[in-house]
Amino acid sequence: MSGFTMSTVVPTPYEQAVADVRSALADAGFGVLTEIDIKATLKTKLDVDVDPKIILGACRPQLAHAALTADSRVAALLPCNVVVSADGDGSSLIEIMDPGVMEEFTGTAELGPIADDARTRLTGVLDALTSAE
Repeated sequence: MSGFTMSTVVPTPYEQAVADVRSALADAGFGVLTEIDIKATLKTKLDVDVDPKIILGACRPQLAHAALTADSRVAALLPCNVVVSADGDGSSLIEIMDPGVMEEFTGTAELGPIADDARTRLTGVLDALTSAE
């Protein structure tokens, strides 16, 4: 694992990239529980302008339950954050928290297979987004 995220840049404008990410997550069995519009939040709270960025809190309930059963502290790492950012010139950056950090951070070996399943699914999301180009 390099860092704590998996990422790709797609040659898709931000609004379309957000829709594509939502669709790819659903295809991989994830629902979006939360969303934070960073641009709107920072404008409202601090009156600053930043490029469009949204955090989608993605969850596959079966994996979340299994992870919480293995180590309840993993709740602090849930849901899986998926970030879509405008990347200039009509492209978008997609970043996903690498589920592998769950086992790494907690030291709970039972999380390994659960994290592997989540990582495989989320890598599939990134692959689907890049193959749709």
